[in-house]
Amino acid sequence: MDPSIQSDAPTLGPEAAAPGERVKILVADDEANIRRVLETRLAMQGHAVQVAENGAEALELFRGFEPDVVVLDVMMPELDGFAVVERIRAQSEVPIILLTALGDVADRITGLQLGADDYMVKPFSPKELEARIRCVLRRSGGGTANGNGGTVGRNNHVVVVGDLSVDFNRRQAHRGEERIRLTGMEFNLLELLISRSGEPISRLDMLEKVWGYKPERSSDSRVVDVHISRLRAKLEEDPDNPELILTARGMGYMFQRIHQPAEAAGV
Repeated sequence: MDPSIQSDAPTLGPEAAAPGERVKILVADDEANIRRVLETRLAMQGHAVQVAENGAEALELFRGFEPDVVVLDVMMPELDGFAVVERIRAQSEVPIILLTALGDVADRITGLQLGADDYMVKPFSPKELEARIRCVLRRSGGGTANGNGGTVGRNNHVVVVGDLSVDFNRRQAHRGEERIRLTGMEFNLLELLISRSGEPISRLDMLEKVWGYKPERSSDSRVVDVHISRLRAKLEEDPDNPELILTARGMGYMFQRIHQPAEAAGV
């Protein structure tokens, strides 16, 4: 068994893809054993899987395969995972999970800043990776759970703050007439913040609500910090002095209080 993979038995559960609804997953890693294990396990769950052994091959496959989720190793020949993330993000908002053996947290954060949705540190459990894949797929296309266990953004309404409008039904954000490109995870985080506007939300709460797991190490909360930074860069007129997404010191973050929900409107 490759030391980068923690042994656990493959499981076939109710969340396996139904016939005709196969999820397409692209796995890129220069370690043959990791590719073989993940391809076998994911295929057993009913997914369509393609694998690449370097970054250049991953990009070539990406264009033709059009995957629903991408799993990328950081340290690959020809093009590393960071370069692949950057090029994918220039054309697509597909969910991306990074696999990294890098010990420096700053290097992991780099991948998130470039646009990855999540990361896992090697050695990793394939079972946990499968759970993360299910989570990013579910979160990238559906509503975000609110504090009462329901969903927000399913009432065909638009929230307007200044020249920023957020359409929950179409899962789109606009500033004036210009659409703001958000990944599925970014939109879900924004959706959660707006649904609880004026209320501080802890990083732990955001990680559980949006990413679907509890942090195992303190650095896991940086996933939230980086996504907040990315949202501010896209939504705020001055990201260094945010007026929409505020820092609740010692607690987490909150969206500015929305006093009167806007009427539904076309965007």
